[in-house]
This record gives sequence, structure tokens and C-alpha cells, in this order.
Amino acid sequence: MARSTQRPKFIFVVGGVLSGVGKGVSSASIGAILKAKGFHVTAMKADPYINVDAGTMNPTEHGEVFVTDDGDETDQDMGNYERFLDVDLTSINYMTTGRVYQTVIDRERSMGYKGKCVQVVPHIPEEIIRRIKRAQQHSKSDVVIIEIGGTVGEYENILFLEAVRELKLHSPEDIAIVLVSYLPVPGHLGEMKTKPTQHAQRALNQTGLHADMIIARAPIELDEVRKEKLAMLCGINKGYSISAPDVESIYEIPLKMEEQDVGNKLLKVLHLKPRKTNLEAWKKFVAGIKHTKKDVRIAVVGKYFGTGDFTLADSYISVIEATKHAAQFNKVHAVLEWVDSEEFETNPGHLQHLKKYDGIIVPGGFGTRGIEGIINTIRFARENKIPYLGLCYGMQLASIEFVRNVLGKTGAHTVEADDSAEHPVIHVSPFQKANIQANRYGGTMRLGAYDCALRKGSLARKAYGQDIISERHRHRYEFNDAYRKEVDDAGLRIVGINPETGLVEIVELADHPFFVGTQFHPEFKSRPMRPHPLFREFIRAAAK
Repeated sequence: MARSTQRPKFIFVVGGVLSGVGKGVSSASIGAILKAKGFHVTAMKADPYINVDAGTMNPTEHGEVFVTDDGDETDQDMGNYERFLDVDLTSINYMTTGRVYQTVIDRERSMGYKGKCVQVVPHIPEEIIRRIKRAQQHSKSDVVIIEIGGTVGEYENILFLEAVRELKLHSPEDIAIVLVSYLPVPGHLGEMKTKPTQHAQRALNQTGLHADMIIARAPIELDEVRKEKLAMLCGINKGYSISAPDVESIYEIPLKMEEQDVGNKLLKVLHLKPRKTNLEAWKKFVAGIKHTKKDVRIAVVGKYFGTGDFTLADSYISVIEATKHAAQFNKVHAVLEWVDSEEFETNPGHLQHLKKYDGIIVPGGFGTRGIEGIINTIRFARENKIPYLGLCYGMQLASIEFVRNVLGKTGAHTVEADDSAEHPVIHVSPFQKANIQANRYGGTMRLGAYDCALRKGSLARKAYGQDIISERHRHRYEFNDAYRKEVDDAGLRIVGINPETGLVEIVELADHPFFVGTQFHPEFKSRPMRPHPLFREFIRAAAK
């Protein structure tokens, strides 16, 4: 894709009314449209929390931790950007309040400000702007889309909005601001209400900013009356009130936006000429989703589902999307159901319920809660020939299950759960042991992309179609080499290893329709039109 010689442009996406309104998918969709117009696009996330990264946060509270090739632990929206833009992003594309403050304080400590009084304003916004410009220069992008976490009007993200104000003050023709806001339809009224969004625009005005476009999230389509009301009371062009109703698939969103000419409207704000859009691949993909008739039932067995009375599927969003990509490739519809592993600890007889599923996924996780239920699940999948895909923790527990129930070593366990296990099938490396003892948990796991050499003739080698692959990791514990030969000889084959360290990366059962465990997280590299090879083959086996 040819780079233009124009000044770089910046689109800031902010949220109104409530969190989880869809800023990330809206940002990714805008990026997909502009990329389809021939622009080189990159995306950034600015998270307002004090954490330096997302690595130490509970997934049931914050959602999935997405990992980049260079090992950054980020917000799940970075995954949306990668999937929609079909790019690999890095730590340059992600910042938090904690990360920004840390940089400013470190610079002050090393006399980087040459004795000046370091203040929240202007120095924090200046660092934010520096990071935004660095991301543009690193990617040489025509357009940078920056999502600012949280909602307008709250205390936490005010300094990011101040950075936008300063940037717009110096380059007004290069900045566009999009407000993604929620328009409720109260059941007792039956009428869509614009008032909360009006307040959101006014809260944004108080920071010195004004949204050029409002993406109106609602259960239903935005009607003409509401469009006119938003235009008049929020001070925008009527055509810049964009309807964003609930959709069956998030991959419909770029098409819904394109129908309303969102891309060219933003180009106009940025003083660029309109361009045609080529979204044919998206249209074909979405049409395939809509017209798929055969269902494949997949049980996702884990422990990061519950938050009060609600189920938080965001804990495993990349697994969900990778499964959908693979299902579409195989022309089936994946019906995912959440199964709490603790159910199989308190009621082992309920394992029989797993027979109704065509496949079982055990995603990543930490800690001891629900661990025996997962091990029972894996044994059931192994013995009943149900296609199984274990990711990270799912691979480790599959190894433990095999050593316990096939090799007969009942004391097999992971030292994460039992540091005095008789058979520590999963143990911790000396470096990681030092981190644990010193309570160094942030950013200290085995993170990011590592190579993996595949055994010839293995299912994994056939799936990938190449000898050496690269996959992303996020874990602290490893397969214990002391059990490697015994496990391999008994039938759980070690088919993937890291060529530099010899660490075990992939295990698979030889006599099974599909039983694969990966130490890495393949879900992070799946794309809508390029499903991950292991998910693709897992769904293929489940569909049979």
C-alpha cells in the first residue's frame, strides 16, 4: 500500500454515557474502512487506569489481557484493532496513565527536564502527544486512530482529553473527534432518548473539545427524528449522526458504517478527498456468517466467567473470535457455551453433559480454583474422543491428566497449585521462581512471540504447513522435561518445541480425532479472513 506525502491525520474516539458501549469495535471498524480506501492506518489505545499495563488485572473485572508480539500485556481492544486491520501491533500502540506518569517521573529523576518544575499540565499531556506521534512515525501511517478509554465527564481520562485539545489547537485540520455514545430505549417509555448523549457532548465541550461525529449505539436503528435532535442539540451536521444498532456479528459494523458513508465523512473533517471503498472481502465474510446453517456446539470450560449474577465472555474474547473465524472457514456456525469447571468438582456425574458437545476448549488461566474440574473434563474428552483444544493452562492440565490417568502417577500436578507435588509435571523455571519469591508479577512472565519447531508428520505440522512457527506466550510455568520422554512414549506426543531453549510448546494425542494442547496462545493471531490453523482444524474435527 503506497504511503501518501500529506501530513498525518488523527482520529480520536471517545465514549459517552456508559462503559462497554463499543468504542473499541467502532475504532477498529473505522480503521478497516479507511484501510479499504487505500490509506495506511494504525490504531492506539489510551487506558486511563494507573496500572502500567493490563497484566495484573483480574479478567472477570477488566476482560481479556491481549498480548502483542513484543510481549506487551494490553487491553482487549488491541485485539480488535489487530483483527480488523489485519496488522501486528506493538507496545508503541498502547499507553496507560501509569505508563505515562512513570515515563515523566523517570525523565525528571534523570534531569531530563533540566531543573524545571514538572507539572501535570503541560508535561503529562506532552508525553501523551509524544507517544501518539511516535506511533504514527513508527508505522508511517496516514491515519492514526486513538481510542481513549472510559467515558467523557469522568475524572480519570481528563489528561488524555487535554492532550487532544492541545494537539487540535496546533493542527485543527488534522484532527477528527468521534463520540461513541449510548441512546437508551426505556421499556416503560418505548422511546429512544438522546438526553444522556447531549450531556456527554456537553461534558466533552467542557474540556475544550467538540465531537465532529456521534456514533449512536442503541438496541435499534436511529430514526430521522433522533438524528435531527442530535444534530441540533449536540451541534453536529445531521449526516454525522451515525446509527449503530445491535448486530448479530461485530464484523457487520464496518458494512453498517460504510452504508452511512462514515469513512468519507471523516475524510471531509480531516480535509481529505473522498475515496471509494473496497470491502468486498468483508461482505463475503459476513454473508457467509449469515447463511451458515449447520451448528457446531463448543463447550468452553474455564473459571473466569462469573461476575456477580452475570457471565463475562470478555475474559476469553480472542478465543471466541478465533473460533468464529475457524467456523466460518469450515462453513459452520459455532455455538459456544460457557461451562464453569467447578461444576465438575462438586458434581462429577455432570461430566456426562459434555457428550452433547462437538468439541471442548480449555482456555488459559491461573490459580487453583476449578482446576480438578478441568482435569476431569480433559479426561472425559480424551476417553470419549471429543475434539479437544487446550490453550496454555489447558495444555498444562492435559499433560497432568495424562500422567495421572495413563501413566498412573496419581501425585502428578503443577507446582502452581501444589509446590510439593510428588510429580511436578508442570514446574517453574529458576528465573520465574525468583520473580515469584520477590513478588515481581507485573510484566515478568514469558511474554510475546517465540519460535516453535514442529515435528514432521504431526497434526500441528500438517495444520501449519511449515516447520517453524512463531506464536505469542503469556505464562510463568513450563512442562517439566523430566517427564518428556515417558509422556511422549506413552502416546501424548511432544510435537512442538522452542528451538532455542527446548521448552515444550505443543502436545497432541496420536490416537484421537483431535487432541492438541499449546503452551502458547494461538487465539491472539487469528484473523477473520485468515483463521488460525489450529482453530481451523479443531473446528473441522468438531464438525465431523
